[in-house]
Amino acid sequence: QVQLVESGGGLVQAGGSLSLSCAASGRSISSYGLGWFRQAPGKGREFVAAINWSGRSTSYADSVKGRFTISKNYVKNTMYLRMNDLKPEDTALYYCAADTRRTVVAENSPSEYAYWGQGTQVTVSS
Repeated sequence: QVQLVESGGGLVQAGGSLSLSCAASGRSISSYGLGWFRQAPGKGREFVAAINWSGRSTSYADSVKGRFTISKNYVKNTMYLRMNDLKPEDTALYYCAADTRRTVVAENSPSEYAYWGQGTQVTVSS
């Protein structure tokens, strides 16, 4: 089993930056893939970014490509999402998720992830 806890959300003005953290416990993050998803009120869960078990494969949604960067620290067993040039459209509850496999590529589909955190709120004002 994997337990995930997100942190780092908050209120920021458009154009600003935030860094989200996802602390994992139960298993090393080197043994499975990780992803970030978000959900705005009235919207479905949306893929944001993902990184595979080795860190050699990453994937980003078109809407955040060039602005967000996913990374992880094996010593801290934590995944990060650096968000730059934030836009009001980025406002959502952000979730981290863990896969159950060592995949070659980072997975984009929510159905591929078995474990989820409770989310951290990101609000971007205009």
